[in-house]
Amino acid sequence: MSNAKGALVLFSGGQDSTTCAAWALEHYDRVETIGFDYGQRHAIELTVRPAVLQSLRRISPEWDARLGEDHMVDLGLLGKISDTSLTRDVEITMQANGLPNSFVPGRNLLFMMVAATLAYRRGLDVLVGGMCETDYSGYPDCRNDTMVSLEQTLRLGMATALSIQTPLMWLDKAATWDLAQQLGGDALVECVRTETHTCYLGERGALHDWGYGCGHCPACELRARGYQAFRKSA
Repeated sequence: MSNAKGALVLFSGGQDSTTCAAWALEHYDRVETIGFDYGQRHAIELTVRPAVLQSLRRISPEWDARLGEDHMVDLGLLGKISDTSLTRDVEITMQANGLPNSFVPGRNLLFMMVAATLAYRRGLDVLVGGMCETDYSGYPDCRNDTMVSLEQTLRLGMATALSIQTPLMWLDKAATWDLAQQLGGDALVECVRTETHTCYLGERGALHDWGYGCGHCPACELRARGYQAFRKSA
């Protein structure tokens, strides 16, 4: 168990942030969560968050004792100034710059800054995020060098010893499923599979073996492919 004061997890209600929340509950005595409403097209993720958090509490008495307050922050301004397939009802396509139009410029930078501000007030000294550059859509604000630089900026700008932890940074999606298995066994895997939301289109109709979703957006494809590889190796 870490000697840090506590951790604030960026928690969307998706697979990655749920796995990160479980990871934080294993590593820190005090864990709080923060979510952001930025006008996302898949706002269904916000509605599943409370149930996922309750499931985490049920998995382990220790987790229940360590899991503290959940915070929701309105960042509607981000959606208003963005023109992306995550904030507009448009088709997901690749752009001339080589990035998919699901990339919301500045999103993770803003999330981390706001989370750091809340952590400062709450007396927490670790931010935990599900950023990953191993099996992802190519977003530059998910890369390790971005997080390392941002950590230094926040430390300088807020005069704190704040650290950013990204436990999924070097894991592919199969390994992320496996980490959930290691942290919380079948109960956590089932929670991730049936209760979390990842689909960019907000589709939550049919339950697939890997969870809910449209099955063809980039987020669904990564999640499904990872689940299949995870099950084959089990």
